[in-house]
Amino acid sequence: MSFESVCVIGAGSIGSLCVGHLGQVANVSVLVRRPEHAAALNEKGLTVSGKSEFTSKVVAGTDPASLPDPELIVIATKAMQVEAAAKAIEGRFGDAIVMTIQNGLGSEAVVAGHGDWPIISSVTFMSGTKESDTHVHYELDTATWMGPFHPSGTAFESVQAVGELFAKSGLKVEVLPDVRPAQWSKLIFNASVNPVAALTDLPHVQLFARREQESDLGHLMYDLIEEGKQVAAAAGVELFEDPWEMNSRAVQQGATHDDEYAHVPSMLADVRAGLPTEIDFILGSLVREAARLGVPVPISEALYRLVKGRESSYDK
Repeated sequence: MSFESVCVIGAGSIGSLCVGHLGQVANVSVLVRRPEHAAALNEKGLTVSGKSEFTSKVVAGTDPASLPDPELIVIATKAMQVEAAAKAIEGRFGDAIVMTIQNGLGSEAVVAGHGDWPIISSVTFMSGTKESDTHVHYELDTATWMGPFHPSGTAFESVQAVGELFAKSGLKVEVLPDVRPAQWSKLIFNASVNPVAALTDLPHVQLFARREQESDLGHLMYDLIEEGKQVAAAAGVELFEDPWEMNSRAVQQGATHDDEYAHVPSMLADVRAGLPTEIDFILGSLVREAARLGVPVPISEALYRLVKGRESSYDK
């Protein structure tokens, strides 16, 4: 099985990284919200800099009816936009496989509510910064983990074929029979890094892992991650990677307190821009799962409410 035609829905940083790389090995279309965004991509293509250096030609549009029929659809929107993305393709592209690549839990079920496509679950640890509508800077080239969303009947061989396409495009990938442990590892990592960044206005720097002094921020991070691990254990999930080790590894890549190149987590970028965050889909999903399982998570609950309060301050 091979995929010659791919449609990526959403062209933020992760979507743009997918568009650019997959555009090197397949015919890629991209569904975006703004006509000027589509026009710019059609004129200039998508440039990737940093870990990769190239420009890919793409076909972009704001209406799925204007795009070629794809064999693979990658929904790369933020979690709160998955419903709209799935609704946009409802009744279309019946022969395609759909892949979700969001933070948090539950995107696959949202997509399944709008069609009977085979669905691939994925979670990515790669990161980038969107410099413009036609340029993304590739910062962290860590793997994307993917596996079948079993309720949709997705064949493991289909996931392997998508994994081969990603690898051929230059993206790191790991195909798993069960992606849930990887999703939970990333969920717990995100549920600590993102809200702490949003509340401190700090990018993901070495302070996030430092525990030398009583006041060091790493203590808060460690305790948040421990709460998340307790929820995962109660849910019967054996984590794919230790989220504390993921945090420590990420900040070892040259991010000091004043490093202008330190990665800015998406929730911090949203707060700085006065935009809604993914807090309900990341830390919020962990807090809700903890409540369902009867696991106390007081620190997680406090940070969840603080970020919601921060969002409420935008109007003021």
